[in-house]
Amino acid sequence: MIAETSNPSLLRFVGKEGENGAKLGLPADYAYQVIKNVGNYGEVFDRNVGKDSILNLDRGLNRLWTEGGLQYAPPAR
Repeated sequence: MIAETSNPSLLRFVGKEGENGAKLGLPADYAYQVIKNVGNYGEVFDRNVGKDSILNLDRGLNRLWTEGGLQYAPPAR
């Protein structure tokens, strides 16, 4: 599982705090399980259309906003 942290946002995301999963009718660790089994956005992009695929597309504007792209994920609450 995830390394130990005291970051409340991260703890909520992985289902160790709060009831986000229950409110959606899902297990508490649903987000963790998705990332673990499918990957994050960058991994999915690379595998399907990016550097690890036959298309070999550059992420361009699909990069994180901190890397010059438009991708920004607001906090999940």
